[in-house]
Amino acid sequence: MAVYFECVTRTAMSVEQLFEKSLSIDAHTASMAHSGEKAIGGVTAGGITLGEQVTWRARHFGIPFTMTSKITALDAPRSFTDQQQRGPFKFFRHEHEFIAARGETIMVDRIHFEAPLGPLGWIAERLVLGWYMPKLIRTRNEFLVS
Repeated sequence: MAVYFECVTRTAMSVEQLFEKSLSIDAHTASMAHSGEKAIGGVTAGGITLGEQVTWRARHFGIPFTMTSKITALDAPRSFTDQQQRGPFKFFRHEHEFIAARGETIMVDRIHFEAPLGPLGWIAERLVLGWYMPKLIRTRNEFLVS
């Protein structure tokens, strides 16, 4: 069964600024410096847009991972979606929504994922990934709005 969670981030940045920063490969790389995450294929610097892919290499829990994501939907500056094309998850989709409200921008991240390996994946989702993935998104978002 898939895991779903949301993260809500508020900032004084404009919707347009945060939308563009969220599509920046460079900003993502900087926000994930603790895991040594690097773009190694596809779009590796600057902004990414609809239909483009990026392949990331990172180390989590001391284990190297490679994941290719594609921007599968984009409605500038309101939303975009990236989905894993190849990588460690059975399924991974990240929806990003940007809302202007009362002089601030609200960014809502909706993440759906499922670990591979059947019952072992289910255990990993419950024991590790269920808390680790939201932590990664919050870390990324704190960087983006700083």
